[in-house]
Amino acid sequence: MGTEQLGQEAGDKGGPRPLKVRAFFGVPLPERHRAALADYLADCERIGPDFRWTPADNLHLTVRFLGHVELALAEGIAERVAATNPGALDLRLGNLGSFKRGRLARVVWLGLAAGERELGELATIVEAECVRAGLEGESRPFHGHLTLARARPRDGAALPSLPGPPDLEPWRASELILYQSRLGRSGSVYEPLRRLSLS
Repeated sequence: MGTEQLGQEAGDKGGPRPLKVRAFFGVPLPERHRAALADYLADCERIGPDFRWTPADNLHLTVRFLGHVELALAEGIAERVAATNPGALDLRLGNLGSFKRGRLARVVWLGLAAGERELGELATIVEAECVRAGLEGESRPFHGHLTLARARPRDGAALPSLPGPPDLEPWRASELILYQSRLGRSGSVYEPLRRLSLS
């Protein structure tokens, strides 16, 4: 696919119009962490069928969700974030947690035992460039976490007693990725659009 095809699609009258993508920035996990968490998530899925458990290939630390935006806008934000030369992050996953509405859990996640402040600083850089590009600013403070599952019912579900997560070693994150989220037959598929070096 050529650059012209990637950047635009034909409009109703045959003219080009900007291509829109569902995009977000995220920090990927090392493959060894994904493999260890794949087994853990399989166990959780058996215990908690009222939740949609994240496929191991989709595991990442979300830095900023952009929404449905023009590809050029997302790439422009990535370009300006890269120009700030953000530093690498020393991260370690921590304890299990959840976002709740009353007694019902809506999202199950792993927090960070190390690197939360540094990830927050990266999120602040990305947020500033998103607002500069014209996106609405985030109303909630940033909370670094790894999403493991979302409740199937809209209002949430009772969270069963889950096993403790595997104790995974710290790692140095040297990459921030601009992802495109595509809806496939078996759920969302995340495709890297741009890889930014964290040094």
